Amino acid sequence: METRANHVLIGAFTLGVCLFAVLFALWAAKYTTEKSYDEYDIVFQEAVTGLSVGSQVLYSGISVGAVRRLSLMKDDPRKVVARIRLSSDTPVKTDTRAKLTMTGLTGVAIIQLTGGSPGSPPLEPQEDQRVAIIPSEPSALQNIAATASEIVDRVNLLISDGNIERITRTLDQLDQITGSVAAEKEEIAALLRNARSASERLDKTLASVDRTVNNFDQGLVQELPALVAKLDRTLAQLESASKSADGILTDNRQAISEFAQDGLGQVGPTMRQLRSLIRELDDLAGKVESNPAGFILGREQPEEFEP
Repeated sequence: METRANHVLIGAFTLGVCLFAVLFALWAAKYTTEKSYDEYDIVFQEAVTGLSVGSQVLYSGISVGAVRRLSLMKDDPRKVVARIRLSSDTPVKTDTRAKLTMTGLTGVAIIQLTGGSPGSPPLEPQEDQRVAIIPSEPSALQNIAATASEIVDRVNLLISDGNIERITRTLDQLDQITGSVAAEKEEIAALLRNARSASERLDKTLASVDRTVNNFDQGLVQELPALVAKLDRTLAQLESASKSADGILTDNRQAISEFAQDGLGQVGPTMRQLRSLIRELDDLAGKVESNPAGFILGREQPEEFEP
């Protein structure tokens, strides 16, 4: 009995030790996992076709983690939330951006992280967030799709019914114009010949004008020194005359001032006397003209006898 009891105790102790070892190993593995990795959320504004749980997360081309979970945002099902797990030493900064990228020809999607300047602070979760959120950028596929959609819209606008009708009318008018040109080709040829002849005459005229201008320029250049010399002499004479006039005015300034004060005051009475003298001379001329003998002899003309 004692032997059997000892075996039971030994077995129970062995099982307890094994169970403790397993629990310790699980705890150590969990602790190591939590210490070695950090989790982040990425919100994509587009479909994540080709992305699945376990897809790689690259940072500047280096694998730093994987996708742990994909889900639709509850408030907006058009957005996709990707939970990723990165190595704890991955430098995720506030200016780090995430973008969906296709690899190879198989269409396997991965998440590419870019950015993270040295001076930026580390990305930390907000107060109401369990994990930090890395902002996302549109993928190349989304940009291509948006560009293609815009091109299609522009093409549809270009080939609208109104534009097709305008193009048809334009082609009809071009057809009419080409027909008219073909019908008047002889007149057009004559017009071109006349234009060529006129161009040749214009060239000759321009050459003649050019020679005339050159001759005029040469004559002007030859006569220019003499003209400049004459101009200098004239200016010198004008300067001398100006100095002489200035000297005369300076020397006679007092006389001019006296004349302005006294002489100009006597001009008025003198003009009145001159007018009176003119009137008297006018009367005298009238008397001489009417009776020259009486005026000269000092007697009046005898009156004619009237019977």
